[in-house]
Amino acid sequence: MWFALILTISAIAVPPLLAAMNSAKIAKAVSDIHVLEGDITAYEDVNGKLPNTLADIGRDTLLDPWHNAYQYLNFSTTHGKGQWRKDRFLVPINTAYDLYSMGKDGKSVPPITASTSLDDIIRASDGAYIGLASQY
Repeated sequence: MWFALILTISAIAVPPLLAAMNSAKIAKAVSDIHVLEGDITAYEDVNGKLPNTLADIGRDTLLDPWHNAYQYLNFSTTHGKGQWRKDRFLVPINTAYDLYSMGKDGKSVPPITASTSLDDIIRASDGAYIGLASQY
């Protein structure tokens, strides 16, 4: 009897708890990207150029809430636009660099509308939007 009661309570309580934990991880990734964006801007102000990698700003060991490295791509050091993050019209979502977390699944591809990219936490519109790719 007690076991059935505990299972019932768990079935009711666990899904909202998991959803709250996921929301907290998303909020942490958004916050981290804001901090990284500030560090990148400060580096650019001092050096007159964007950092080549996150190591240039001492943030190469920073992990997202799902224990994956944040992804950064300086467009001035890439050839072509193939790696740039793109919206549903395949238009790049930033003009100078991409910065994002690969999200819960740890997978990503350049089009943010691809199923593996929907859970990514992205910086888009040159920082005007930072959040879930699925909501951009």
